[in-house]
Amino acid sequence: MDELKLLRELRIEHPTVKESVINDGRAQLLQHIVSPGIKKNKRRSKTALRVSLMAAATFGLVTVLVGTNVVGLAGWRGAASAQAAEVLNNAAALTIKTVDPRVGPGQYLKVESTNLSLSTYGVQDTSGIVGSNDHVEWTDTEKRSLYVPANRDQEWVWERSGRVPTTFFGDKSKEVAYQQAKEQGESAQYLSAVNGAFYDSPSTFPSTKELAAYPRDPRMLLNKIYLENIGSGQSIDGQALVFIADLLRTGLVPADLRSALYKAAAMIPGVVVTENQATLDDQQGISIGRVETVSNFRQDIIIDPETGQLIGERQVTLEPLGSVPAGSTIGWTTIRTTVVDSAP
Repeated sequence: MDELKLLRELRIEHPTVKESVINDGRAQLLQHIVSPGIKKNKRRSKTALRVSLMAAATFGLVTVLVGTNVVGLAGWRGAASAQAAEVLNNAAALTIKTVDPRVGPGQYLKVESTNLSLSTYGVQDTSGIVGSNDHVEWTDTEKRSLYVPANRDQEWVWERSGRVPTTFFGDKSKEVAYQQAKEQGESAQYLSAVNGAFYDSPSTFPSTKELAAYPRDPRMLLNKIYLENIGSGQSIDGQALVFIADLLRTGLVPADLRSALYKAAAMIPGVVVTENQATLDDQQGISIGRVETVSNFRQDIIIDPETGQLIGERQVTLEPLGSVPAGSTIGWTTIRTTVVDSAP
């Protein structure tokens, strides 16, 4: 069954599902996951086994739920914590009242972002061999300005500052970071591309058509996100939140879809408030996130509770990562949008 057919099966016109149907689907799911094939392979590492179980669970969830006419995965396995759901639903209510910037003929929507990312590099010892413990880590910051024309079929402009080393971990990291920046020639770039297809990739940014195709009903939206991300990430729920964060951080999502995405995030099991006063690029908001237990990694989205606006998103490692201590932020993005009359 292809994804289009699956989506048709998940249409909102389905009748209300009886409790007996849900219980039967749950029983079939458990029977599918606990299979002899998984039990027999005793040589797998714990991580591999958990990934296999997760993959089986993902496949089983989709197969069983669609096969028993349960309307998708959203909501039936639980949801975000009550506190997180309240923050997200309040943000959704505020967002739906937001009037998106109007971009007139000849004008551009300017999306300014600050982006932090982790870099790692293998360092050779005196013998010229890179050992397992001879890696250094640091974070780079890059500022970007995206200029999106009123007619999105026309030429977009993307101004990138180049990555600048920011935070250093370990004794050698600063020296190596600046050496790499010099060798790789990190410098400002001015890129242009019709339809925003930078680097010859039509999927660099979502198109107006793609954004319009996402359901505004939160349950149907989350079901679509689950289906689009089957087999990606470490868990179906974790990947769903990562997908939502990635889509929001483009700065191109209209208010009605942003509102639906917040409500969809409130239906993801394991989503909690991770920080009541999170500061990101000198902006404060409430951090909502979810932990991936396999890698001990957390994905957060940070929301201004007064306006419902997205401040940004971030990734936090909860265990040491090379020389990076546990609890460190290893990536984040903040966005601001305005309307301007010209592009570089």
